[in-house]
Amino acid sequence: MKSTPNYIKTLLLPSTKAPQGRRAWSIDLETVWLPFLTATNTMGDTAIPHDALGSPLRLALDKDGSVRFGRNGRPVTRIAKPIAQTITLVRENFVANLKDYSSQVAETHADAFNEQIVLQREAGTPIIENDKVMLDRAIALQIEQTLAEAERNRQAEAEAEAVGNKPDKEPELVTA
Repeated sequence: MKSTPNYIKTLLLPSTKAPQGRRAWSIDLETVWLPFLTATNTMGDTAIPHDALGSPLRLALDKDGSVRFGRNGRPVTRIAKPIAQTITLVRENFVANLKDYSSQVAETHADAFNEQIVLQREAGTPIIENDKVMLDRAIALQIEQTLAEAERNRQAEAEAEAVGNKPDKEPELVTA
């Protein structure tokens, strides 16, 4: 049986480091992307402008050129375009490599791959069935509660009419 490439094995290892700060594609910009992109520039694999790497976060601007502010009142920042474009390229290539690796394994080890699919379906079926039962119960409970509340409201209205008290009308709007 052919062994799994080390770069794939590395992707599956747990990491104890918890990245902090601004992220791009859920990966820390300062501790991962900037050193990686600096290394690729150093090796001549990329040509990201120095100003983009030196100032990777930029103020986001509105169409009129003014600084954009978020709902919380803070200025909105964005990642410099050359960095964002390179990260998008890495992401697209990453996805392509994952698909390529999966199809290679599926072709070269078809029996083992298909066995994995069967085992996954068998293991997942009881979970899916249990979730369906739980969801059906939750929906039935919601319907029951809604019907009970509607019945209570109907009874309250009927009692109010029987006593002669009609529900208060909504106040009329007066315009001057």
